[in-house]
Amino acid sequence: MIVGITGKVVKKDPTHLHILTSGGLIYEVFVSLHCSAAVKSEEVRLHTAHIIREDAQLLYGFMDINEKRMFDTLIKINGVGPKVAMAICSTFTPASFAQIVESKDVGMLKRVPGIGPKSAGRILVELGGFSLEMAEESNPASRAHNEAAMALESLGFKKEQITKALARCSGKDTESLIKEALKTLSK
Repeated sequence: MIVGITGKVVKKDPTHLHILTSGGLIYEVFVSLHCSAAVKSEEVRLHTAHIIREDAQLLYGFMDINEKRMFDTLIKINGVGPKVAMAICSTFTPASFAQIVESKDVGMLKRVPGIGPKSAGRILVELGGFSLEMAEESNPASRAHNEAAMALESLGFKKEQITKALARCSGKDTESLIKEALKTLSK
């Protein structure tokens, strides 16, 4: 899994970059319009999402780690692929997207090419806790809370159940939050 790339930009288009690495390989990395605009020098360092499909291996690059988190969260939603997720990243910054999710603004989300009213509604429903993750990422307690929520979600619990269970927990680290929440959820 490729999680980052550093190199010299040899070709720059609005939606992708060609990056020459020190090993002599040139990688095509798809980027959002925000990321493309932020690339000012020849040398660049990007966080990447490596998507492996049956017919291709694709790299998506991000200068802002929150934009990568936003992309990673979006592609987990049923019906949202990397192209739509990148269109959302190109249309909104992570902070503005968090506000849209928090206010459940379907109209704003429909502005993204490829997203209609049904898709916008589904995305907003599935991203209920997105604003907390983006706004409080630097706080260790909220980071533990978010990690616990992701762990519980991977165990198959629904977001609504997880949110209610974690609200009752008093733990400060990820492990204690998960243990407390599991006790609540198993009742």
